[in-house]
Amino acid sequence: MEFHRGRLIDHVHLVVADLERSKRFYHAVLGALGRELSGEDSDFFFADELFVSTGATRTGRTHLALQAADRASVDRFHAEGLRAGGQDNGRPGERRYHPGYYAAFLFDPDGNNIEAVFHGPARRTAESIIITAAL
Repeated sequence: MEFHRGRLIDHVHLVVADLERSKRFYHAVLGALGRELSGEDSDFFFADELFVSTGATRTGRTHLALQAADRASVDRFHAEGLRAGGQDNGRPGERRYHPGYYAAFLFDPDGNNIEAVFHGPARRTAESIIITAAL
């Protein structure tokens, strides 16, 4: 089985009610996955393809799945997310989606369903891609 990531989604933008509360949650869960937030000194923040801001109109609930390097990262994601104000929506464990699919689910402070998933041992051709805009 082969999975392609980074080919369809350009970015996900979540509009939240309380930016500071969301920043605490995403700092905790993304930190558990080895990622950092950027733009924290603004009225928004982001990490890779995830962009979070406040707005007059919230755009609705979203399911966002984040890649994890291993099962331990999924476990940390769940524990840190609960400590940072997230609500359990599925404890860490194997799912029936395909063999080796190990995931945990949390509701963020605005009710978005945030998942961390490890697809099992796999070979990656690259850790990430670099896009340089032509000016």
